[in-house]
Amino acid sequence: MSRHLRIKSPGSQLAVLLGVFCAMFLAAGAASLIIYSMSGIDFRKGLDLTNPHMVNVMKLIQAVSSILLFIVPPFFFARFTFTGNYGYFLGFRNAEKANMYILAILGMLMAMPFVIWLGHLNEMIPLPESLTRMEEDTVKQLTAILKVKSVWDIVLNVLIIALLPAIGEELFFRGALQRIVIQLTRNPWVGIVLTAVLFSALHLQFSGFLPRMFLGIVLGALYWFSGSIYTSMIAHFANNAVQVIAASYAPEYVEKNPQTPVLAAVASGIVVWAILWYFQKQSTITYSKVYETDELTSTNQFIA
Repeated sequence: MSRHLRIKSPGSQLAVLLGVFCAMFLAAGAASLIIYSMSGIDFRKGLDLTNPHMVNVMKLIQAVSSILLFIVPPFFFARFTFTGNYGYFLGFRNAEKANMYILAILGMLMAMPFVIWLGHLNEMIPLPESLTRMEEDTVKQLTAILKVKSVWDIVLNVLIIALLPAIGEELFFRGALQRIVIQLTRNPWVGIVLTAVLFSALHLQFSGFLPRMFLGIVLGALYWFSGSIYTSMIAHFANNAVQVIAASYAPEYVEKNPQTPVLAAVASGIVVWAILWYFQKQSTITYSKVYETDELTSTNQFIA
């Protein structure tokens, strides 16, 4: 694939991706201001989360932001960096094995007890008061968005909060950023973990940093082993959709994680490890194959 690169240096590729992201960040901000001004709501009086019209405006801004921040930048990045098929470059290709799609969904669903346990562990980490207030405001907004009165509300929430982020975040973090970080570190595991750290940090929800980082590692591994962005997108969507639907019927869990027995968390972690182990055994993906180089030794391969 390297012979099709316009920009071969991973450092330069990172600069391009960040440059496009910053441009889209400004575009998303401008779009939000336009939507605010057209909504007829006076936001100087603060957010009235009991106003359905305001909540709908927030949903529209959420959707537009997801598209501009995470779906658009990877395609511009591919356009500036790659001379071949942009979709292929970003991971739009079949998985190594057809059953990897189902196993990816199963892995994410089975990971939930371990993820919830990590959430409880994360809650023990003290946060500055400013971050705590920011977290509380975010939870209030999310709770308002997730309130539903009909099946249509649930469908809309699944599209905006589950589907769009699953597509966009996988394209940006796994399809673009992870491939750069792996090449920078010359080690797939290190690249996957570092990308997962950035994935979690950029959500700016530090009370859920550890569980989101773990999910980022799992998604990164699913993508690397399968060779297909579809795999991680499907898994990401399954995780988001289950949470959105669950929160629609049990909104109290938006503010507080349910209790999880330690044995359930341990069993959950073992199942996820077993699924990733299976992915590795079935995969033919190596660093050399992805980046078309023979300069690395076997110690640089993705060994679990």
